[in-house]
Amino acid sequence: MAIPGNMLSAATESMDPTYTGWRARLNSVLLSGIGGRNGPKCLAVKSVAAGETQAETVTAYAITAGQTYQVFADSSSTTEVERIGLEWLTNLGTPVGSITWSLSTASASSSWHRVGVAGVAPTGAARVRIILSATPAAPGVSHFWENVYLGVPFRTTGNLFSFGTETPEIDTSAWTAGTNTTLSRQVPMVSWAVDWYWAGAHVLALTATGAGNTSAVTVENPAVTVGTEYWGYAYLAPPTTGSTAWLELRFYSAVGTQLLATRSTLAPASTGYQRQRVSEFAPAGAVSCRLAVGMDSATAGQVLRVEQAVVTVVPELQAGTVLPYADASFEQGVAGWTRTAGVATIARSTPWGSVALSGSYGLTVTSSTATASTLRSARFPLPTGTGGLGFRLQFGESVTAGGWTVTRGIRWYDAANADLGLTATTASAAPTPGWWMLSTDQTAPAAATQAAVELTLTATAPSSVINVDLVALWQALPLINAETIPATASITLTLRELTAGDLIRVYRVTADGTRTLVRGSSGLLDGTVVVASDLMVIEDAEAPLLVPVSYRVELTAVSGGTAVRTVGPLTLPHDDINEAWLKDPSNPRRNVKVLVKAPPNWQRVAERGVYRVAGRRNAVALSDVFSGLEGELTIWTRSDEERKALHALLDPGYTLLWQAAPGMGVDDMYVSVGQVTEARVGGPAMEPWREWSLPLTEVDMPTTVGVNGSSGRTWQDILTEFATWEAVRDTFATWEDVFLDRRE
Repeated sequence: MAIPGNMLSAATESMDPTYTGWRARLNSVLLSGIGGRNGPKCLAVKSVAAGETQAETVTAYAITAGQTYQVFADSSSTTEVERIGLEWLTNLGTPVGSITWSLSTASASSSWHRVGVAGVAPTGAARVRIILSATPAAPGVSHFWENVYLGVPFRTTGNLFSFGTETPEIDTSAWTAGTNTTLSRQVPMVSWAVDWYWAGAHVLALTATGAGNTSAVTVENPAVTVGTEYWGYAYLAPPTTGSTAWLELRFYSAVGTQLLATRSTLAPASTGYQRQRVSEFAPAGAVSCRLAVGMDSATAGQVLRVEQAVVTVVPELQAGTVLPYADASFEQGVAGWTRTAGVATIARSTPWGSVALSGSYGLTVTSSTATASTLRSARFPLPTGTGGLGFRLQFGESVTAGGWTVTRGIRWYDAANADLGLTATTASAAPTPGWWMLSTDQTAPAAATQAAVELTLTATAPSSVINVDLVALWQALPLINAETIPATASITLTLRELTAGDLIRVYRVTADGTRTLVRGSSGLLDGTVVVASDLMVIEDAEAPLLVPVSYRVELTAVSGGTAVRTVGPLTLPHDDINEAWLKDPSNPRRNVKVLVKAPPNWQRVAERGVYRVAGRRNAVALSDVFSGLEGELTIWTRSDEERKALHALLDPGYTLLWQAAPGMGVDDMYVSVGQVTEARVGGPAMEPWREWSLPLTEVDMPTTVGVNGSSGRTWQDILTEFATWEAVRDTFATWEDVFLDRRE
C-alpha cells in the first residue's frame, strides 16, 4: 500500500512493477527481486566487487532549505548491515554539505527491518536524493530494499512533543540524561509492520555508567491545561526481563517546580519493544509537562532502548465514559479499585501483553476459595444534570481458571458523598472462553452526582482466576440519532457504541424507498469502510431540501452477521424558494446559498452524423445517446462575503451539487461549471451585488470523493511543529491547507 505523503512515486517506493526509479551509484548492479512486503517485488543491489555498494534515486526531489525531511526503507540481508542517506543538492545537482547518513544497523538480518534517518535541509539545498548503502565482503552479494519513504517526518497526531523528541532520527538533543546515564542512538534490527511508519529506525539508548538507577527526561516541556487527563507512552526494550524499566509523566509549575510525577512500570515479557502507557490529570498550578524514562537498580553497561515517545490528551475508551483511563484500562496498576468484601486478590496482570482487552494489561482477580468477593472502583463525578437518567456500565471479562458468576452494579452518591445505594443485575455465569463484553443499564437516583462501579464476583471453584478490562460507565444515549442543520443545509447523523473493525454502510432513504449511499471521509460509505472508534459523526450535506428522508445504517462484523440501525424521517428546511444551494461534496464548508435570477434553458447534445444519399429523399442519420442537461444558470450574490465564498467554491473546479427547492422544475443535480462570468448589476461602484452566469453540464455523482477533514489534526500539532507564524506561512498557501496539512 502507498505510504501517505510520500514524495516518491508508487513504483519508486515499492519497486513494483520494477525499480525504474533507482540506479546504481557505486560498485553495484540493480536487479528486480521477489518476496517484497509492499507489493510482490523488491530492489536487489548486487555487488560487483567486495566493498561498499550504493544505489540512488534517479530523481533528485525538490525540497525547501531549513525544513526537516525523513527517509526510511525496509531492508533485508543475511550477511551485512546497511545504512541509508540523504544527499543534499542545489538545483543544478551540485552537492551541498555532506550526506546525512543513518547509523548502520546493529546486525544483519534476512528478515525485513527498518532503516532510516532524518535531517534538516542545509542552506543552499534545493533538491535531495536518497542513497542506499551496504558493504558486502565479496562480489555477487545481493542486498534487498523496498517500502521507501521520503517526505515530511511522521509524527503521532496530537503529540505535544516535536518529531525530535518522539524519535531520535536526527540526534539525541531532545533528551537530557540523568545521573548514572549516557545517551546515544542505536539502530537495532527490529521487524516492524510494513505499514507502521512511526518507529523502527534509530532508537534512544540509555546506558548505565555504573550500578544504580538510570533515567532520562525530555528537554521539551509543552503546555498543559489544569484538570485535563493526559497520557504518555513509549516503546521500551529492557536489557533483561528481570530489569525494572519505567515511564513517568511529570507536571511542572510556571517556575519549573515539579508538582506531580506518575510512574508506570513495565512488566516485561521479553527484551523486545513493548509499549508502556502512563496517564494522569494535570494538577492545580500545572503549566507544562515532561516525559521521563529509566531503570531502577541497573548494573553497569545495561541499556534501556526507547522509541516513539508521545504525550497527548487521553482518547476516550468509550465516548462519554466517566472513568479515567487508569481506572478503565489498568495500564499502571489497579488505580482506585479496592476489594470491599471477600478473599479475592486484585492486581495488574503480568507480564506485559499476557492479558489485555485494551492496552497491554488488565485487572487479574484471583480467589483461593469458592466464595464471593466484591470489587469497587473509586467514585467519579457524573455529567451535570444527569441525576435520574439512565447510565450504561460495560466491561470486558475473561475467565482463565475455574469458574465465576458476575453481578454487575453501580453504586450512587450525592454531592455530599452520601451513599445512595446500589443498583445491580442478578448474578449470572461469566461466559467462556476468551474475552466477553458484559453490560447493564441502570437509572441513577435523582440526587446522584457521583458513581462507582461495583462488581460482585463469585468463584465456583477454588483457585479461580478472572480478568477484567476496558471498564466504562456513561450516560445511555440513543445508538443513532439525526439532526437537521438549516444554516448549512445538512443533516448530522450520530452513531454511538460502534465496534471498531466493523464495516459500515449508510443509506439515505426517501419516502418512495429509493436508497442513496451517504458520503464519508474516504468516499461513499458502501460497506467497505472500517469503523475506527465507538463514536461516529456523519455530516450529510447532500440531503435533499424539503424532502422527508430516513437513514439506514448496516454494520457488518468481521466474524459475520449484520446489525441494522434506522432513524427518521426528518426534513431539511428551506425558507426561500428563490434561493438555491451550490455545494462541493468534498468540502461542505465551502457550500454557498445564492439567489437565483433565472434558471437554465436546458439543451441536450448528441453526437450525430447525417449522410445524404444521392437519389434518395431521406438522409441516413447515425446518432449516439443524448447527453445530460446543459444550460446557463444566472444567480446573484448580495454581499462581498457571498462573492468571496462563491469564488472559493468555484476555484478548485470540482464537481458541484446544485440544489433548488422542490417544485422549481429541476431535481438535485451534480454539475461541472464552465467559464464563469461575474458582472456588476449597476448602481454606484460600492454596490455589493454581482450577477453570475454559470454554464452547467450535468455529470454523475462522484463516488470515490470523500469529505475532506483534518484526520485528527489540531492546533496543538501546529504549535508543536512550527516555531513561528512566519514558518506556518512559508509552509502552507492557505488556511485550508493548514487544516488539511497540505504543504507547499
